[in-house]
Amino acid sequence: MAVDPTGAALAEFLAAGDGDDGPIVMLNLLRFADGGREQYQQYAQAFRATVAARYGVEVLYAGNGLPALVAEPGQQWDAVLLVRYPSRRAFSRMVADPQYQQITHLRSGALQEAVLQPTAPWA
Repeated sequence: MAVDPTGAALAEFLAAGDGDDGPIVMLNLLRFADGGREQYQQYAQAFRATVAARYGVEVLYAGNGLPALVAEPGQQWDAVLLVRYPSRRAFSRMVADPQYQQITHLRSGALQEAVLQPTAPWA
């Protein structure tokens, strides 16, 4: 199951901007591996301490998933985050940052499955 973006997905994400490098809000849907919730908390703490401010990243919302009202079997998530990035480029630079690379294993190891859905404001 998918956890981390691929190089091809990142390239497509950057190319899809069509010159618009405005803010992006990333919907994060997370399904934790056994013991993953605690490990993800370690990742979140390290993220805030190392790279979040440098790239202007703001966590708008973080919460636990509750029983779904409308969903197919297997579509329920353990946690949901909304994370604002000032631009696509800021996201791309952040994931390439060596300090981020040193902590990303905490995120990857914590998750069984994830969805990272970039969103942009409606016009």
